[in-house]
Amino acid sequence: MRRLTQLVAASLIAAALIQLPRDASAQWIVFDPNNYVQNVLTAARELQQINNQITSLQNQALMLVNQARNLASLPYSSLQQLEQSIARTQGLLSQAQRIAYDVGQIDRAFSSTYAPASTSQPDQALIANAQTRWQNAVAGLQDAMRVQASVVGNLDTIRSQMSALVTASQGATGALQAAQAGNQLLALQNQQLADLTAAIAAQGRAQTLEQAQRVAAQDQAKEQLRRFLTQEGYQPTTVRMFH
Repeated sequence: MRRLTQLVAASLIAAALIQLPRDASAQWIVFDPNNYVQNVLTAARELQQINNQITSLQNQALMLVNQARNLASLPYSSLQQLEQSIARTQGLLSQAQRIAYDVGQIDRAFSSTYAPASTSQPDQALIANAQTRWQNAVAGLQDAMRVQASVVGNLDTIRSQMSALVTASQGATGALQAAQAGNQLLALQNQQLADLTAAIAAQGRAQTLEQAQRVAAQDQAKEQLRRFLTQEGYQPTTVRMFH
């Protein structure tokens, strides 16, 4: 505003210094200082309005640029690698041998193979059940080790994906990219939890089958001992083992 005042003053001085032409018959030029000042002030106000409009347009353009950055998607995605890791673990769980993760199959096995030994069962049936239980326990241990191997193999994938996601989140240019990087990091943690759950389930299955085998073997041993003691021709005698 100070500069505008100086401009107006200079204009007035210049107008006052206007000389008359040499021709004495020429007339004076009519000059209205107030009208001139008003015109200059009006032009200055219009110029200021134009500058304000330009500034407003610049701010709007900057806002649109920032909005575009906030709406830009993260160029990196770990979804495919995470899905592949989870699919590998799920595939191993679905390949569980013999007694799998099925409630109906478990109930049928414990009502037959793991059921208490019956006095009416032939010896061959008892032997066959014992062999089946041992095979189930071995299969459960093998399945547990396979799942554990898969979980350990996924650690390299988890490490590389975590490094890539952290780098992408640090270089995010907008809110959407930062949010997407955070969501993918959460998905990576969920994948780790899924692997841990699968490993615990497989290990628990193996331990349960092994314990069930021992319990059934103890019950069958009692039945076999009863049959041995009650078989015809057997006469119990007292044995002195140490003198």
